[in-house]
Amino acid sequence: MADNRSFYNEILLDHNMHPGHKHELPDADMEMRGYNPTCGDDITMKLKVKDGVVTDGAFVGSGCAISQASADMMLDLVIGKPKEEALRLSDIFLRMIKGTASEEEIDELEEAGALKDVSHMPARVKCAVLGWHTLEQMLNNEEK
Repeated sequence: MADNRSFYNEILLDHNMHPGHKHELPDADMEMRGYNPTCGDDITMKLKVKDGVVTDGAFVGSGCAISQASADMMLDLVIGKPKEEALRLSDIFLRMIKGTASEEEIDELEEAGALKDVSHMPARVKCAVLGWHTLEQMLNNEEK
């Protein structure tokens, strides 16, 4: 468990200190704000989608290390993937946080799988899922 925790801390720290996707995306096709009033996490997710594929993504805003790192890892995972695959991965992440995803599914989340221990920290769950919920709402609303 100790090795896993240091791995978790390293990934969290890296994505929080050097987020690859935290920037403006002026030509985004979709934009949605995700806000967690409980702790003040406030992000705006921006996506470019072309021919049903997430071609680029970014987020801006402020929040705790978990919300920022989780949003950054999520974008690492879904950019370049079809919307259906992005939604499937989001579903796996949300089930992982609830403790109902299999190990094989968690492996598909790559670095985001390091956040599985958040399921044991109820106060941090909303932080971890903020970006993922925002992504799901954006992609599901677009289809209506």
